[in-house]
Amino acid sequence: MTEIRTQLRFILNDRDVVLDEISATRTLLDYLRLDRRMTGSKEGCAEGDCGACTVLVGRLRGGELRYESINACICFVGSLDATHIVTVEHLSGASGPLHPVQQAVVDHHGSQCGFCTPGIVMSLYGMWMQTPDPSVNDIEVALQGNLCRCTGYAPIVKAGRSISAYGKVVADPLVAERQSITARLAALRDGRRIELGTGKDRIIVPASADDLAEVYAANPTGTLVAGATDVGLWVTKFMRDIGPMIYIADVADLHGIAELEGALRIGAAVTYSEAQAAIVARYPQLKEFWSRIGGQQVRNAGTIGANIANGSPIGDTPPPLIALGASIVLRKGDTRREVRLEDFFIAYGKQDRQPGEFVESVIVPALPEGEQFAAYKISKRRDEDISSVCAAFRVKVEDGKVASATIAYGGMAATPKRARAVEAALIGKPWTSATVEAALPAYEVDYQPLTDMRASAEYRLLVAQNLLRRFFLETTGAAERLTREVA
Repeated sequence: MTEIRTQLRFILNDRDVVLDEISATRTLLDYLRLDRRMTGSKEGCAEGDCGACTVLVGRLRGGELRYESINACICFVGSLDATHIVTVEHLSGASGPLHPVQQAVVDHHGSQCGFCTPGIVMSLYGMWMQTPDPSVNDIEVALQGNLCRCTGYAPIVKAGRSISAYGKVVADPLVAERQSITARLAALRDGRRIELGTGKDRIIVPASADDLAEVYAANPTGTLVAGATDVGLWVTKFMRDIGPMIYIADVADLHGIAELEGALRIGAAVTYSEAQAAIVARYPQLKEFWSRIGGQQVRNAGTIGANIANGSPIGDTPPPLIALGASIVLRKGDTRREVRLEDFFIAYGKQDRQPGEFVESVIVPALPEGEQFAAYKISKRRDEDISSVCAAFRVKVEDGKVASATIAYGGMAATPKRARAVEAALIGKPWTSATVEAALPAYEVDYQPLTDMRASAEYRLLVAQNLLRRFFLETTGAAERLTREVA
């Protein structure tokens, strides 16, 4: 029988914190600002979009302590057991010198109104600890999730390039004290299930995947929460009561990534950031696409399993995973079943998932040699934005003809959906521009997109067609030839 603890325990800057009670939906930002009166972290959007609330969270992964930037405004305190939370207040003492990151921002005039500055400082701090000599691209990636309306970013980028001139990473307290913090966090991870509160404020943190299966079977109306990059908005924007909350972000046996023969198995709680190296190594065509999933803070918190389980028609990962032929392993109690990802999505808000059943892992087959594959994301803003249209293509060409085609879109229907009529219009035909053009009318058979704040129905349909054109041009080398001719 699993032992139960009735306290949340974590380290906040340099202090140990023990909580006997807290609301299941209490965000870290509200806890810092309202409960602890630590007002350095700001609330700009309350939806993980502006980065003004950015803090660092240190977690043990495989015994290694890793700090990552996250959005405190949509992170629930209940998900932070056995972590080290670092806020902007911890960078410099009340009477001490500024931290190298802070001094670099000051000297390069990277702050004007100052509201977004604490979040930018924390994002740069997280980057600098991993990359002491960053390139401009490194800095731009680190700041994808931070919006600034004053400086135009050039002074901030200059500050990011110069941090190491003000101090060395090896001398930073989070590096110097890493061994001590690692030991303290390891002591907090006692292998017990955590349960606090009652009713809608009940918090459950399972001790393992087996424990999660037991807990969820007993509480099938509970809300599973991983990175909360979507669930957080249910609370901050829609004021929903969604307890009891079952936090799974740190269930260790849902974090594995395994290289199987002919496939990649990804645990449901693996974040986008954790999966990136393995995904790009297996599917290099997804390198640019993957870096456009949210901003750095979202990728550090959001998980692939939750992106699928949530069933959103505009989730970024389902289209490329469907095109690759991925499947998911669903678990209820001790029973598991494997479902093709494209069959998991039934209708808007409805998936092939029984009460008490959860996504345990995602299995992604290797791309067979000789097949063409690509994924594209279209959004109003390049970084840190939700897709208007997301598309993925996988085509096999033999003897100049299309032998097989798998095409999937997000943002075009009530669920992520295959373009089966378009596929049928391509298969067996020569892989030529004429074939592509002849297939375009089939989009109106497959999709009747909606008009909303992100795009009109007409725009979505035209973009979907143009992305097939783009895929053809890029995979046949025609795009490169056109570029040379224009130049």
